[in-house]
Amino acid sequence: MSGSEVEKSKHVSKSRQKPKREEMPVQESKERIKNFKEVALGYTPEQAIAEAARCLGCKKPKCMEGCPVEIEIADFIGKIKEGKFKEAIDIIKDKNNLPAICGRVCPQEDQCEKFCILGRKSEPIAIGRLERFVADWQIEHDKAQKSSADRLSALAVKQHYSYSEDVSHREAVPEGQAVLLRKQEKNKNKKEKVAVVGAGPAGLTAAADLAKTGYAVTIFESLHDTAGVLRYGIPEFRLPKEIVDIEVDAICKLGVQIKVNMVIGRVLSLDDLREQGYSAFFIGTGAGLPYFLNIEGENLNGVYSANEFLTRVNLMKAYLEDHDTPVWIGKKVAVVGAGNVAMDSARVALRLGADEVYIIYRRSEAEMPARLEEIEHAREEGIKFMLLTNPARILGNNQGWVTGIECIRNELGPPDESGRRRPVPIEGSEFKLDMDTMVIAVGQGPNPLLLSTEPDLKLNRWGNIKADSEGQTSLPDVFAGGDIVTGAATVIQAMGAGKRAARAINEYLNTL
Repeated sequence: MSGSEVEKSKHVSKSRQKPKREEMPVQESKERIKNFKEVALGYTPEQAIAEAARCLGCKKPKCMEGCPVEIEIADFIGKIKEGKFKEAIDIIKDKNNLPAICGRVCPQEDQCEKFCILGRKSEPIAIGRLERFVADWQIEHDKAQKSSADRLSALAVKQHYSYSEDVSHREAVPEGQAVLLRKQEKNKNKKEKVAVVGAGPAGLTAAADLAKTGYAVTIFESLHDTAGVLRYGIPEFRLPKEIVDIEVDAICKLGVQIKVNMVIGRVLSLDDLREQGYSAFFIGTGAGLPYFLNIEGENLNGVYSANEFLTRVNLMKAYLEDHDTPVWIGKKVAVVGAGNVAMDSARVALRLGADEVYIIYRRSEAEMPARLEEIEHAREEGIKFMLLTNPARILGNNQGWVTGIECIRNELGPPDESGRRRPVPIEGSEFKLDMDTMVIAVGQGPNPLLLSTEPDLKLNRWGNIKADSEGQTSLPDVFAGGDIVTGAATVIQAMGAGKRAARAINEYLNTL
């Protein structure tokens, strides 16, 4: 081969190589630890088109195999590549009613992107970032077509809410008052009524799909506002509340009614709802009962469950500079656990004024269940990781406040039932850490409130509802999905369960 042919060959080889994945712009770590503004800033149109251009356009795309809500991934990416953003978001919304949320919090690296063919020899297509881009594009496009007053009136039911210009300053309805949360367009295509218990990701998805099918759907939510973990569990810097409001409002416009402050199992039972004419039920009440370590000192002041800690911060709007939120944070904070909830808790503590924040985890980094992006962001922000470490007891003073933790070092043994290597304590490795705040983030279980009132609803040994892959429970008219069935999992898995259950409910009602 001549010299010119070699050069030509090199040129062809390089031309076949796809450019590197487009990096997501983010706030600088030194700045973002001082605020609750969104960390990841999203793609520009130019970045989105460049990233979409990396897609191989597979005739039989594998990426869909990893999508619990069945989005036509290759099709929407193809539209972005052509600059047809409206067509791209329409393709997504045909299957996914919460795209701006999923684009932010869905662990795509373990789902759709995991199956991307390009990822075998290079970095996979940034499917989640592209989904977020077109969802945000539509939101901004809609804002440009409406005045601020028009947009806010579309979100508000005036007899129950009043709004300032910023939707985050919404006034809540009186406690215990059951209200219709948003305006909706009545959907009367079918005579049957379906009740959805819980307005989290599983319930919202099931309700939206059932409304699209033509059913009259009402969601009953125990708290004073919608979206469950999306609103109360995930910090503002990962998922802004305005995004949650906009996407919930879009679901209501499908014909879904939402009643808040409705604790099913106390205010009304399923039998009461049957008497009101509801023909089928979906239970999506999530996993809201926190687990603890069961060690000495967990009842000391300064010890939070992650559930309580994050809910307080979100519910009382600690992310707003003008809100004096009564969440006490000391100068040295330890968070036990290494999932996304633990990372959220640690990063929130830093933003609330802690000087030092530690993640204490009993296994090694390879076993950490949090998203890689969240771990990287935590490290960039100065969170310190104490791995292969387990708290043995929490130390306190005479006033009942936390003063420190006694820990023990671990080594990894054989894998346990989760497939991760089991931590084994090292004898004689105990040591103490000075701490004044602890957050326990080791998982959540099912809230037993509704379940205790339905004796014929079969549960498993962990207290979760027994349901098949389509959500069918031991009661013929009751379906369930999300964390109440699987235990604490991801938002997108809960949404997938809601989608499958909606199909099963439709089949069930068609047999009546």
